[in-house]
Amino acid sequence: MSSKSSKETSIDKSIETSQESRVQINHVSDSMTLLLYLGLLIVTILTVWLFKHRRFRFIHETGLAILYGLIVGVIIRYGSPSYQPSITMISIEDSPEQSNKLPPEKVLVNMSVLNESQIYEYDYKRRLYGNDINAPILDEKATFNPEVFFNFILPPIIFFAGFSMKRKHFFRNIGSILMLAFLGTTISCFVIGGVTFGISRASARLASIVSLSECLLFGAFISATDPVTVLAIFSDLRVEPDLYALVFGESVLNDAVAIVLSESIETYGSAAAAGETAAISVLKAIGSFAGVFLGAIGIGCLLGCLTALITKFTQVREHPLLETSLFVLMSYSTFLAAEAVKSTGIVAVLFCGICQAHYTYNNLSDESKATTMSFFGLLNFLAENFTFVYIGVSVFTYSSHLWDPVFIVAGFLAMIIGRVLCVYPLCGLANIGRRRSGCAIGLSRMHVLAFSGLRGAMAFALAIRNTSSDARKIIFSTTLILVMITVLVCGGLATQMLQWMHIEVGVEEEPNRQRLDRQDSTGEAASQPSLRDRSCIALGWRKIDKNFVKPLLTNARPLLTETCSGCCLPLARLLTTTEQLTQAAVQRDLYSGGQEDTDVIVPPDSDSFAGLGEGGQVNKAGPAAPASLQVATTGDADNNGAASPVLF
Repeated sequence: MSSKSSKETSIDKSIETSQESRVQINHVSDSMTLLLYLGLLIVTILTVWLFKHRRFRFIHETGLAILYGLIVGVIIRYGSPSYQPSITMISIEDSPEQSNKLPPEKVLVNMSVLNESQIYEYDYKRRLYGNDINAPILDEKATFNPEVFFNFILPPIIFFAGFSMKRKHFFRNIGSILMLAFLGTTISCFVIGGVTFGISRASARLASIVSLSECLLFGAFISATDPVTVLAIFSDLRVEPDLYALVFGESVLNDAVAIVLSESIETYGSAAAAGETAAISVLKAIGSFAGVFLGAIGIGCLLGCLTALITKFTQVREHPLLETSLFVLMSYSTFLAAEAVKSTGIVAVLFCGICQAHYTYNNLSDESKATTMSFFGLLNFLAENFTFVYIGVSVFTYSSHLWDPVFIVAGFLAMIIGRVLCVYPLCGLANIGRRRSGCAIGLSRMHVLAFSGLRGAMAFALAIRNTSSDARKIIFSTTLILVMITVLVCGGLATQMLQWMHIEVGVEEEPNRQRLDRQDSTGEAASQPSLRDRSCIALGWRKIDKNFVKPLLTNARPLLTETCSGCCLPLARLLTTTEQLTQAAVQRDLYSGGQEDTDVIVPPDSDSFAGLGEGGQVNKAGPAAPASLQVATTGDADNNGAASPVLF
């Protein structure tokens, strides 16, 4: 008995020593990998500063990140030492039971170690091509689990897109944006899928690997646009706001549509593989699309509004550190909540960001406003650049590549055709309504809009998530090439494209309109926008939002007790804070001399109006408004220059 115990102790000691050595090797290699990526980001930042200092706009930081990643990927692939793991090949004999099974997720191996039988557990990693597993040690470590992108890298990027949205111009063009994002992405997906499927039939090899559903899945992946490079140049050159809003709005929403569309196509593929009829499979896919998308929107808006209510009805703003922590955790929990109920967290966190900016942000203390905007801006910058660095590195280090020149060419042609059929017909359709308001999308703007359809982080993240089959490997490798081409070529030519199309730059908004935007973002009284500045959808929602939603979720006016019917007054009073009542009483006292209460506009630099400025920047107009307020008049752009009373 003691002899057996001694032998087990000896086995455990040997395994412990071996494992300790592996842990040490992994720790050193992990540290080297992280240091490598941090070094790439540092070099990218310094180069970006140099380019901005020299006003060199022919390459964006994302393009630089890809180029630096490619260089380091080559060094890792061909210059780092190889790692020789201990290997034992085990062959499982063919049998009727085994031939119809998929590779197991875990393997339990009963083996003899030091003449003692032991059972050990091993996890599935990937299908091996050939016997080349002696990859460079950094080659293996430089590749992360795809779930890292979906759980940690993408959420900050998508949240900040919604959080920093220029809501005024977004909602002014909401009809065109929704058309491009929903209908346009769907058209692009099916055009790309159809073209690649047709061309791939010309290759016997591709025809045996890639099916129609997989081509449609590729179409969904590559339909997700990410014009971060173009938008940065638009912002630097101050391109006309409506064009910026169209490009930005389409990219934000079509990422969400592409994700849900890809999941719906997978649902269709699974239903078709199960032997269900085409009609039932299509209906299941459509139902999946609607359910997942609407569910994710509901979760995002619900948690965003819940955060607004918490910050409104508690005094957490007296502790900015706690307030900021609550804001960050509630925002990220939106993503996890949606994923936990099998919805899509990316869509949920996008709409959570929009709600947080529109409602919760106005309840925060000044310190928390500055902190949250800076924090999420920093996360967005680092996550975005890390993604493009990783794209460059993974060209040479990722183990699941399968390059096919025919499919790459087919994908490139299909992407161009899909973009053309997405932009021009839909912009023409949108112009039917826009011409009446004198804001039609001209042909030159259509050219710029089509040119701005770069592919980026979202397409890459969708493609890398599953590379288990040959078809998925081809899709991933092709997506990688298309992302690099569009970022480097289209991003580099963006400035020149604006010149060729004679797009107006250096556009400054009227100061009065900027003031009104800031006022409107908090729900306080502001002049009514002209009909041509708002779509019908935006006009209807603005009325509901101003009279009911903002007074409920923020300390904005008018009060719920002023807008709700008599039967709802007890509930309205319960949902109205003392701060709201105090502000209303102060303003009534100010205008007790006979001036209309609805003409009051609180100054933009006061606590009530410290909100998001254009581009999601924190308004830093100075200290809080003085106690002695003066009434002045200023021209209102929406009323043809007519003077309107403004308090400042």
